[in-house]
Amino acid sequence: MKIAVMGYSGSGKSTLARALGERYGVEVLHLDTVQFLPGWEIRPDGDKERMVQEFLDTREGWVVDGTYSRLSFRRRLEEADLIVLMLFNRFTALWRVTKRYLVNRGRARPDMAEGCSEKLDAEFVWWVLHKGRSRRDRERWRQIAAQYSEKTVLLKNQRQIDAFLLAKSIDAG
Repeated sequence: MKIAVMGYSGSGKSTLARALGERYGVEVLHLDTVQFLPGWEIRPDGDKERMVQEFLDTREGWVVDGTYSRLSFRRRLEEADLIVLMLFNRFTALWRVTKRYLVNRGRARPDMAEGCSEKLDAEFVWWVLHKGRSRRDRERWRQIAAQYSEKTVLLKNQRQIDAFLLAKSIDAG
């Protein structure tokens, strides 16, 4: 099984990716760990692309968590058996990243590079509420849902995530 989990910040992509990886017994690649070196330093572009390509090349099944359109984006969409678009509204996403910050304050989450302690600053709040939700992003999600309709699932709230996981549990069992 190959699964691409994409969507807005704060929608639960990493948590869902881990659950799907466990369910299908496949390795999960969190693109945030590819993007950042310890201390929030950005990894060189060539290194990032090489890491993603190597991950995709050397596994029969995978879950990739994150959008990062410059990192084998089309390949992930084409090869995925399932594309999950997580498109929570901006205020729910802000509530979720705030909760995530309070739970993980002062330490890095498992889906982040070592030394990238959880943070919640004005720049990230602006990203969650506005910058990370551009018209171009919305159009990208519409295009993916249309082009890959037979293998795309759209999740907009926790209730839909729970139902999706329950249905996948029934499918797998």
